[in-house]
Amino acid sequence: MSDRFHKRLWRNAVSFSRSQEPHASIHAVEGLRECPTCGLFQHVPRLKPGHLAECLRCGCQLARRRRTSLIGAPAAFCITSAALYVTLLISSLMTLNVYGRENTVSLMSGPIELGHQGYGAIGVLVALVTILMPGVIIGLMAAILFGASRPQMPDWTPRLLTWYDRLRGWSMVEVYVLGVLVAYTKLVDLALVILQPGVYLLGGLMLSMAAVDSTFDAERIWRSRDIRPQLDDHQGHLLDVAHLDARNGVIPPVENMLSCHACNLVMAFDHTVPQEQDMGDCPRCGQILRRRKPQSLASATCLLVASVVFYLPANLLPVMTYTKVGHGAPSTIISGVIELWQAGMIPLSLLVLFASITVPVLKIVALTIMIISTRLGGRWQLRHLAKLYRLVVIIGRWSMIDVFMISILVAVVHFGFLANVTADPGMVCFALVVILTIFAAELFDPRGMWDAAGLNGAVAGPAADTREPETPSPSDPVPHLPSSDPTDMEPGRA
Repeated sequence: MSDRFHKRLWRNAVSFSRSQEPHASIHAVEGLRECPTCGLFQHVPRLKPGHLAECLRCGCQLARRRRTSLIGAPAAFCITSAALYVTLLISSLMTLNVYGRENTVSLMSGPIELGHQGYGAIGVLVALVTILMPGVIIGLMAAILFGASRPQMPDWTPRLLTWYDRLRGWSMVEVYVLGVLVAYTKLVDLALVILQPGVYLLGGLMLSMAAVDSTFDAERIWRSRDIRPQLDDHQGHLLDVAHLDARNGVIPPVENMLSCHACNLVMAFDHTVPQEQDMGDCPRCGQILRRRKPQSLASATCLLVASVVFYLPANLLPVMTYTKVGHGAPSTIISGVIELWQAGMIPLSLLVLFASITVPVLKIVALTIMIISTRLGGRWQLRHLAKLYRLVVIIGRWSMIDVFMISILVAVVHFGFLANVTADPGMVCFALVVILTIFAAELFDPRGMWDAAGLNGAVAGPAADTREPETPSPSDPVPHLPSSDPTDMEPGRA
């Protein structure tokens, strides 16, 4: 935010120096797409409904055409999500009966109780990702669909769509549902547990929000957005934006092109584009144009080291203490998995083991290998590392299951001397590991691995157009893909 603020000050300060000389020109390139994982520029065919385009080199999904209507289907599920969300806020989740004494909790009970126990920061985190963010995401989607349905799309619609993409992963309703399930299995052996309507509303909200994402076609909304005729390069110059269709065979040099990280518009300049320099605002969505994420390697390394520091205490220190009639013992993450296994809940114990122990280790090891590969400029298993990076981004937030479970238990098992659950410092360390690794994965730019290996020097042929994602067969070293004619497509590709 401060970066954009200072650039606006600079733009206003130098605006008086703009002359009436002919403007330099850049090109908005149609028919090309840069892979966000490996950085390969390649031709993307016009997709039919139900088809998707995959990167020829690493298999990353580049574009997808939905079968559903642009506005109707996602709007219906968005309205459903809004109704479920509002009802959930005023509903109870579950009631615990211990020797005739009852305690009923809602979605807000866990964060409030964590604050009372001295863990206010974790309470705010839980409330942010389970209460605030789902509402923000639903509101953003409603506004985006409203703007996209207008004859002339308002200027605020692209900004909201960009924020939706940034914040969607921080809405963790589906992870919280699993946290409720784990908490329920721990409580059924202790007392009588009565599930309230909020649990079913929570499950419905999870499904409806997933349906919104599966029917929403951001690509079609971006294509319906007009491209501004001029671009401000933040250095006192206005650049005329011309249009270039790569499908006609005219392809600028790769080193002169970059892709907008928000709307995927490919821009071609008349000079070599620096890796991390601010090249102005995107003429379609208004986001800052950069070829690569700034300070990606250093930022990811610092966050990864910090997560490693907190990982050992997160597993060695107790995360919660359960006392019954004055007697109890602290519990670690590993001991919680063992308890579920001994109780005969083997599938659930394996789920918690995977989400709370395997996933953090996988993220730390995977990011370490990627950072080392980037620094050394090696070509070892780059396809597999690209797939691993996408997996790390997808599964990173599922480790919050334990944090959500503890927030539920401390709220519902609150009977003083009779039965009580309190949070312990291990929970704070574990939450920090999860958040730090999420940020490390977001700040790391996987395209840097391919840049360091010297493999991003050409434009590839048409991306694969398939009905379902296909996994490319890995082979090493990665070949240097030559430029090809976009009309020369292989059989079976659109």
